[in-house]
Amino acid sequence: MRDTLRAALMAPVLVPQAAWVMMRAARLPEAAGPREGAAGQGAALRLLIVGDSSAAGVGVETQDDALAGRLVAHLAPRFRVHWRLEARGGATTASALADLGRMPRAGFDVAVIALGVNDAKNGMRRARWRRNYSDLVSLLKARFGVTRVVASGVPPLGAFPLLPPPLRGVLGARAAALDAELRALVAQDPALRYAPMEFPLDRRLMAADGFHPAAPLYDLWAGRVAERIGEG
Repeated sequence: MRDTLRAALMAPVLVPQAAWVMMRAARLPEAAGPREGAAGQGAALRLLIVGDSSAAGVGVETQDDALAGRLVAHLAPRFRVHWRLEARGGATTASALADLGRMPRAGFDVAVIALGVNDAKNGMRRARWRRNYSDLVSLLKARFGVTRVVASGVPPLGAFPLLPPPLRGVLGARAAALDAELRALVAQDPALRYAPMEFPLDRRLMAADGFHPAAPLYDLWAGRVAERIGEG
């Protein structure tokens, strides 16, 4: 309630700031390249990646340098990875539920979820976010046979170099609240693993827009997710 009131009082400043940020962040395209494939050697691992523009690879030119490509590269020495990417800019937990509901049934062992920035930006309430996320996990299990889900933490928007104050503080508080709900949800479900987004968000790790990851950060992120997958 306090954050909602704060945002309402600062709306004359926040609205134009948010419009400027979204316009600048939208300039970069999603990474080019295949969104499914197979690579590696070892035991078979069927992997589904679900997410927003960061999962889609905005900030790098090709999927090889994006989350999907780097994750497959980290897993390939241990697994024969059959992977698929279902991600798009602007995706939220609600839109991901709708998109996956239209996706043909298929079998996957592990799913990676990278969502939260747009839910935070849109002012998603904590209870609704947790319900949507729980429904998404249930759908992955029931429709696609997923037995393990790696939940990427909500990025710390309060540390993003692109965001000016006071917008940075408002979005940072929203993101932190959603991330706390996510960690609580993970603690209740043994099929879930949490991969925190705790990285130094300096300019060298960020794309030109200051909002999306650059190649080095995608690799760090993928490595952390791969560790969670490897935990079994």
